[in-house]
Amino acid sequence: MAALKKVPLKKFQALIAAVLMAVGLGMLAPAAATAADPYCGLVWGSLAKTNPAMSQAKVVNVRTGQHYCFDRLVIDLNGPVKGYTVRYVPHVVQDGSGTPIPLRGQAFLQITVNAPAYDDAGKPTYNPANKNELSNVTGYQTFRQVAWAGSFEGYSSLGVGVRARLPFRVLSLPGPDAGSRLIVDVAHFW
Repeated sequence: MAALKKVPLKKFQALIAAVLMAVGLGMLAPAAATAADPYCGLVWGSLAKTNPAMSQAKVVNVRTGQHYCFDRLVIDLNGPVKGYTVRYVPHVVQDGSGTPIPLRGQAFLQITVNAPAYDDAGKPTYNPANKNELSNVTGYQTFRQVAWAGSFEGYSSLGVGVRARLPFRVLSLPGPDAGSRLIVDVAHFW
């Protein structure tokens, strides 16, 4: 009867040894992430994204938010958003004058909405109190600064200083009401 109890223990010990050896050899370990694996399932790139259409809508607000896998910039318009250009640049420049806008960060996105930030009489529809800090991005993983670059001849631009040249996407969404939103999401990692 004592011999029967030893046999299962020996089999159990052999099984444990086999599992430990397999783990040590990496046969049971999960596959390591590679550079080709997208971060958080994101498959965005870092090349320029553009739509040349012009909009009759006006820029009315700029805001930011943090998400699990990316930081988000939202530009609110009072009508349908149409065209835009979003791209990494060596320096963000002010509309009209070309004066460089100083930004914190290691990489810089220039975002141009093909819509003015003023009405037909030239009255501003968006006039930030602090053009150098449109939104407080302290503590964001990717954003370092969001600054206004101006509105000139039907185009409105702003600059985003980011931690590094990271992948991004551009979306346009309807609402609220008759307005729309141009959204730029920048991933936290590659």
